[in-house]
Amino acid sequence: MKYVITGSIGHISKPLAQKLIAAGHEVTIISSKDTNRTAIRELGAKEAIGSVEDVTFLKKTFAGADAVYTMVPPNFAAANWKEWIGQIGRNYAEAIKANYIKYVVNLSSVGADLPDGCGPVSGLYKVEQVLNTLSDVSIKHLRPSYFFDNLLANIGLIKGMKIMGSNFGGINYKLVLADTSDIADAAFEELSNLQFSGHSVRYIASDEKTTDVIAETIGLAIGNPTLPWVVFNDEQSKAGMLQAGLPEEVAKNYTEMGAAIQSGRMMEDYWKNRPEKLGRMKLEDFAKKFTVVYNAS
Repeated sequence: MKYVITGSIGHISKPLAQKLIAAGHEVTIISSKDTNRTAIRELGAKEAIGSVEDVTFLKKTFAGADAVYTMVPPNFAAANWKEWIGQIGRNYAEAIKANYIKYVVNLSSVGADLPDGCGPVSGLYKVEQVLNTLSDVSIKHLRPSYFFDNLLANIGLIKGMKIMGSNFGGINYKLVLADTSDIADAAFEELSNLQFSGHSVRYIASDEKTTDVIAETIGLAIGNPTLPWVVFNDEQSKAGMLQAGLPEEVAKNYTEMGAAIQSGRMMEDYWKNRPEKLGRMKLEDFAKKFTVVYNAS
């Protein structure tokens, strides 16, 4: 089988490609960086160097594929982040349609069932919607929960103020967490089996812990057993991100996403369709990874 993987050699796309190659499939990896050529070839994949903003490039690269894995890369320079994300979805849809691709696994997110109010995830809503306009294409939208790796953004806060936090959380607030390794496993399962049909959704989660437990577990791992989780208001959260150097558009969208998480609105459909089985990565496992990054920073 021939697969095209977007997302370069990132935390999900690289292990996904490795699994497909190990299973004997032919894999092409799209990357915007020419410097990734050698690394891609060393995986045993073919490289396609170009931008997902280039529809002509995507049409050429998708040609002959049995299935594609689509994801929208981060773009902190976008003037309108949600619209930019939606446009990449339209580019994918056009390339899929032009090449009569029959199977698509699309990386989306919890909250992508909502048309607005969820920051960058509202852009992923646009991606899902445009892909779902395609007929005769089986599409599986993967909707992982909050990435474990997002917690690494707290390292500066911990070192500077001895706290963790965001504009969501609090007493008994349970945060659903997903690890990139579990997302890669799910994507591989769907792509290798190709048993899905129509347009469907799969939620992915690795662990479910309250924010107080998250702070306590990470605190114990780094030698600060009393580390608290502090809930900021939206203004404080946005100001902190701006102070950390994030662009206004990105800080605005992340603040909006945090507010949607806090209200529970973003997670409503997850709890209605909670996966029967959670992934392998647990908070205690991630705390070890957190400690390594924390000590090296």
